[in-house]
Amino acid sequence: MCLSIPARVDRIDGHMAVCTVGESSYEASLEMLDMSEIQVGDYVLIHTGFALQKLDEEEALETLKTFEEFRNLNKDLDIEEQQHNTRIT
Repeated sequence: MCLSIPARVDRIDGHMAVCTVGESSYEASLEMLDMSEIQVGDYVLIHTGFALQKLDEEEALETLKTFEEFRNLNKDLDIEEQQHNTRIT
């Protein structure tokens, strides 16, 4: 299964962009997109170093919110598992 992530375009240099997801930055090629439609501040869907499509900001933020909810759920499950394992031993 492949996962692509929404990222904000922070800088464009030729066919490459520096994109940010949370506190992490990634370089992504813009060569698969119509570069005349991409500007700093836009959101793009990136996968394996390529921007695949431009996203509506609202859609991108909603997707990032869902990722954060899954991350928090995973943390809670890890804590619950640790507590369960402590009670067993």
